[in-house]
Amino acid sequence: MSERGSGRAARVGRAAALTLIAGTVGGAAVLAGEAFVARTRRYAQPELGLALRSTVGRTGATPLRLVLLGDSSALGVGVDRVGDTIGGQLARLLAEEPGPTGDRQVRLSSVGVSGSRSTDLATQVARALLGERPDVAVILIGANDATSARRPGESAAYLGAAVRRLRDAGVEVVVGTCPDLGAVRAIAPPLRQVVGWLGRRTAQAQANAVLEAGGAVVDLGAETGPVFRADAGTLCHDGFHPSADGYRVWAHALLPAVAAAAAAAARR
Repeated sequence: MSERGSGRAARVGRAAALTLIAGTVGGAAVLAGEAFVARTRRYAQPELGLALRSTVGRTGATPLRLVLLGDSSALGVGVDRVGDTIGGQLARLLAEEPGPTGDRQVRLSSVGVSGSRSTDLATQVARALLGERPDVAVILIGANDATSARRPGESAAYLGAAVRRLRDAGVEVVVGTCPDLGAVRAIAPPLRQVVGWLGRRTAQAQANAVLEAGGAVVDLGAETGPVFRADAGTLCHDGFHPSADGYRVWAHALLPAVAAAAAAAARR
């Protein structure tokens, strides 16, 4: 190569390097700005107290004790009626589904806490096991682990430990893994895509840990993500938490696994 050609190649290389650096810095700045906006948004707050309690179904029927653990999803943040929460909708669906002796009565409770991560589950398990033992536990966790960029394997280990404690206590466990965070409107692209990727990694690690601990898994991201991406009405006014319609979509996705868990509990 001639001296002139070498000089031109060097200039092109420097220009390409500067462009790459500028793009990287600019992209990082965009992501940082979007993260700041996402953190400072006004999000829906719990409207139904720290614990949900409700009884659904035929009086006098053998009760099924259903407890929810996890984050804001387990409390139904985004709606203002118990019947619209995921727990309320699951309880109704289970009560209406004929069991071996007819309709069920479902006694619903929740020990979930808004903002919880997987590291918070140990305290929730202790609360869930106080008093009368639940028959079925549904755990909804992972979104806050993913959005805070926690290591998927580490957060999944805490989840697996919680599932194992519940199973050792004789409770059937169903886990709805981290939902499709790429569907939320409260986070703008390209940060939305990054968070969606983190959510998928979290869900995969969760599934492995839960199955190893003896629980059942429902991949909420895979099963309901396309609906949430297509229909903005599945999210409440803050663009992050589910609406009543969104919780209904999740409840129907969870129902087969929860019904199977309820049947297993009834056989004990």
